[in-house]
Amino acid sequence: MFRNKTFNRKKLLVAFTAIMLVLAILVGRLVYLMVFCSEYYGQKAEDLHERERDIKAARGKIIDSTGTVLATNRTVCTISVIHSQIKEPEEVIRVLSKELGMEEEKVRKRVEKVSSIERVKSNVDKEVGDRIRNCKLAGVKVDEDYKRYYPYGTMASRVLGFTGGDNQGIIGLEVIYEEYLKGSNGKILTLTDARGVEIENAGERRQEPVDGYNLHISLDYNIQMYCEQAAKKVMEAKSADGVSVIVMKPDNGEILAMVNVPEFDLNDPFTLIGGDVSPSEAQKIEAQETAAQPKGEEAEDGAKDKAKGQSKQDLLNQMWRNPCINDTYEPGSVFKTITTAASFEEGVVTLNDHFFCPGYKMVEDRRIHCHKRTGHGSEDFTQGLMNSCNPVFIELGLRLGVDNMYKYFEQFGLLSRTGIDLPGEAATIMHNKKNVGPVELATISFGQSFQVTPIQLATTVSSLINGGHRVTPHFGVSVKDSQGELVENLQYEVKEGVVSEGTSQTLRSMLEKVVSEGSGNRAYIEGFTIGGKTATSQTLPRSANKYISSFLGFAPAEDPQVLALLIINNPQGIYYGGTIAAPVVKEIFSNILPYLGIEKEAVPEKEAAKEEAER
Repeated sequence: MFRNKTFNRKKLLVAFTAIMLVLAILVGRLVYLMVFCSEYYGQKAEDLHERERDIKAARGKIIDSTGTVLATNRTVCTISVIHSQIKEPEEVIRVLSKELGMEEEKVRKRVEKVSSIERVKSNVDKEVGDRIRNCKLAGVKVDEDYKRYYPYGTMASRVLGFTGGDNQGIIGLEVIYEEYLKGSNGKILTLTDARGVEIENAGERRQEPVDGYNLHISLDYNIQMYCEQAAKKVMEAKSADGVSVIVMKPDNGEILAMVNVPEFDLNDPFTLIGGDVSPSEAQKIEAQETAAQPKGEEAEDGAKDKAKGQSKQDLLNQMWRNPCINDTYEPGSVFKTITTAASFEEGVVTLNDHFFCPGYKMVEDRRIHCHKRTGHGSEDFTQGLMNSCNPVFIELGLRLGVDNMYKYFEQFGLLSRTGIDLPGEAATIMHNKKNVGPVELATISFGQSFQVTPIQLATTVSSLINGGHRVTPHFGVSVKDSQGELVENLQYEVKEGVVSEGTSQTLRSMLEKVVSEGSGNRAYIEGFTIGGKTATSQTLPRSANKYISSFLGFAPAEDPQVLALLIINNPQGIYYGGTIAAPVVKEIFSNILPYLGIEKEAVPEKEAAKEEAER
């Protein structure tokens, strides 16, 4: 019996010890949670009872070189509902349906959805938002937001780009400089009870938004407008598919204008140009819908709707493309400036060299024609450039050879992208060097059988006439805050020694004669020295008989301050670049040269009398 009592005491002692140990662990855990983790769990509890709403940051403005605001913001509202706080659901549905212009069924789905907060509609006009706020409907929240606004509608649409519903950049400068422009959203934090109802008099906490920085760009509103007007005029006159213009400073790469008409409306970027879909576009949509339609009598309507949506998206993507940087084309005779520079650098030609043009040149078994089928006869090299004579440049290409031609393409930067601050720049489409024979070399030498972007051509020629430094074409100049304080000056790469100063000077002089005496004479402006080159090229397939007319000009010829490239896509009737493109650049220069402060030179009396007689 004594043993049993001793044994029971031991069991009780063990049990008591175990209980005390468990209690000690629990107390220790409780002390740990209440003392050392109190801040953490207090925050967790607070988070469970906090409702969070964003305060949108104002996106930075895009401002041109004259101080004109090209992209800014308008105050709009976001309408949301909090299910647990709604007291009169039918009244809420009625008011929101009426004010927002939405179907009652759609509003009802959002109002009756059980969620912490449900967005009904965003980008609502502020006046509408104010009316809804004044109704004081329980559970309805009206938060002010920002919507991107472009004061000039279609101007420079493919350059500026636009933003989506979340105010995030989609194309153009809006997406390239997103990190500078977007800012940081703030927050509104309100306390709720366990049912999700806001606690009265609990107040709210605000984390203020940080507005985006302003982007200052080189584009000049006035020059852009001059160019757009000139482009629209020739597009209508020639019933062309489109016209593109680039105006830039060849010495530093700043782009003063970039036009692609027809432009689209930046404030309504999801509507196709012209509103309704054209007959050809409708046929495209119909064909895609037919291909996407499921077989059989029970084909679903959803597949048809999806095909239509995809077709429209394809058309929108095409509308948003910037032909100056996203598309390539055969440059034609403007490229002869590049062949000329390479030939001078390699020493295969001099100004004293003479050529004979019978209207064609035989290369292996191929007869390659000059644009003047009767031929130019005997001519020196300067006359060959003035006449834009194909046989002369075929001869230069053959003298250079494939290795040297490609060496200078690399040296000039022609085979690399320019690095322009816009998205989606296309690369040059050039023959693989090992596949280039005499015929291919001949056609390359006068600008056919390969493709470049307009911005690549303008940039490469800039480097050949500015003394030999290759610039990076760009729009971005600086970033500033809303008070105008400088945040960052934007820097771009410059490559020196592309060509010698001697080659650059000779090329400028020759191209001035192309305008004053040669095929580009329709770009001549009395009192200004203008250099330039005409071009006419044929698109693929050749059987379509579609042409591209272009002219590249710069002024003053002896010290280029501005360069312009104009491209007319598929003009009807006369399509020669010297005839229809050069006069448009003349019109542009007539407006912008005085505007840029480039003064006219006095015309000698004898020369003026001669010009008057010629008229």
